[in-house]
Amino acid sequence: MSFLVTARKWRPRFFADVVGQEHITKTITNAIIKNRVAHAYIFAGPRGVGKTTTARILAKRLNCTSPLDGEPCDKCKMCQSFNTSQSMDVIEIDGASNRRIEEIRSLRETVQYTPTSGQYKVYIIDEVHMLTTESFNALLKTLEEPPSHTIFIFATTDVHKVPATILSRCQRFDFRRIELHIIKELLSKIAVAEGIAVDDNSLTVIAKKADGALRDAESLFDQVVSYCGSNVDFSVVREMFNIINDELYFELSEAVLQNNFAATFDITSKIYSNGWNSLDFLNGLIEHYRNILAASVTGTSKHLEVSEEIKSRYKKYKGVYSEGDLLRILNFLNRSFYEIKSFPNEKLKLELILAHLVGFEKSSSISEIIKSLGQIDPEKKKHEQKLNSAQNQKNETKKENQQPESVTETAVTAENRLSGNSIEEIRGGWEYFLSVIREKKRINFNLIDSSYPEKIEGNFLIISLASGNGKSALESQPQFVQFLNKEIESIFSRPYILKFEVNKKNEALAANEESADKQTDLILSPESAELFEAVKEVLNGAVISTGKNALK
Repeated sequence: MSFLVTARKWRPRFFADVVGQEHITKTITNAIIKNRVAHAYIFAGPRGVGKTTTARILAKRLNCTSPLDGEPCDKCKMCQSFNTSQSMDVIEIDGASNRRIEEIRSLRETVQYTPTSGQYKVYIIDEVHMLTTESFNALLKTLEEPPSHTIFIFATTDVHKVPATILSRCQRFDFRRIELHIIKELLSKIAVAEGIAVDDNSLTVIAKKADGALRDAESLFDQVVSYCGSNVDFSVVREMFNIINDELYFELSEAVLQNNFAATFDITSKIYSNGWNSLDFLNGLIEHYRNILAASVTGTSKHLEVSEEIKSRYKKYKGVYSEGDLLRILNFLNRSFYEIKSFPNEKLKLELILAHLVGFEKSSSISEIIKSLGQIDPEKKKHEQKLNSAQNQKNETKKENQQPESVTETAVTAENRLSGNSIEEIRGGWEYFLSVIREKKRINFNLIDSSYPEKIEGNFLIISLASGNGKSALESQPQFVQFLNKEIESIFSRPYILKFEVNKKNEALAANEESADKQTDLILSPESAELFEAVKEVLNGAVISTGKNALK
């Protein structure tokens, strides 16, 4: 057979030809140039990304007689013998079929022999994680101190199964999945060289199905060319791989914007009439809304793994959906993806999922309704203004009570401020007293924060409080009150006993405000009442209260 598959025909022969793994090839070439080649390497990563290819290029370069810096010349006798698989100094071993300890013992014996014609004897063991525990143990000593002419290169798709004792004796390189645009560029280059016409949509489909594996992409490319010939048509490729039409996803997202429930049944019918899998459709729908989110948030299409034609369509969604709505949709679709697996009737479940999706209310519409309700409700505004006025009056009264009652108080000198001989002198030093309490008793300080020295009655210092609740709280903490008495004596040099009373003005004002709050209801005009009921129905809510402290 003269045909050679693309993966073999276009296999890289130089480090520069290895795509998507520049972080590895650059390190290896630098190590070769600086004569810092290790005695053992392990190449880890997913399938089809260049692990074995890189190992072969390294083996060829190590034995090349006319190297070009870090690259092999690919022309000398050693390179030619390697290219034709006739080199005796490069030994490739399949770890899956040579996993027993007998094979490893045989390898240990041959390691001692010098190379036949090259500088190094290179052992490439593919899928090394398949070796048995006994085989790994037998390899340890040889791997740690191999002959100077021996180099080991291990490749594995499951590095976690390789013992740590083996990993610690190797230089490890982790290979990445190949990015979609890199696969497309390479396939396009191959297509031009082979005289094959292929459009961007077809290349995108092939690259996405390869899922980061270049070898898989090249195999799929061969398959498509075998079916389509030298002129690859996207419609044929889509039919060949049974790919769900992207137009269906855009049709659904438009139906969501327009609340078009009828479209959900048409879309479901198309899915099943074309034989598409419902899970594949939901997975594609999640990716579709993810692309809308990426395009909306970033304002660019660089994060979208789609064809250039489709990218331009996603850009049009910027500002159409809010980020919150897109996150709600994606969360719903993720849950639905797992729910549909256990549902006995997939078609029915898919119809319900799409109907729920179309029925999603935009979060902005709820906010607009509430905003409109507040704008057209003048009675509510009057009620709020009344309460604000009462609160301001209360604050002014409190401020007046805290003002000094005579010129004598304001004229108290710094020397006499801490004297407790008169109520004026105590008032003059009261802020200092409160600051001391704040530093020493932060937890209980709020109980006396708004206190005010009212008068002196014998050994009692009468302290005015803002409310009866504050008085009750202080009386329930006798230890804190004793602490306050000691501080009073320490600061004002007089052994006063604190006695607490409620400020009558504040108490009356609070009672009036509470009475007004209980008697005041939310009054709505007929138009407002109708809109208010609509909001309750949309949010499935209920009115808890309509007073000042209402939860609305």
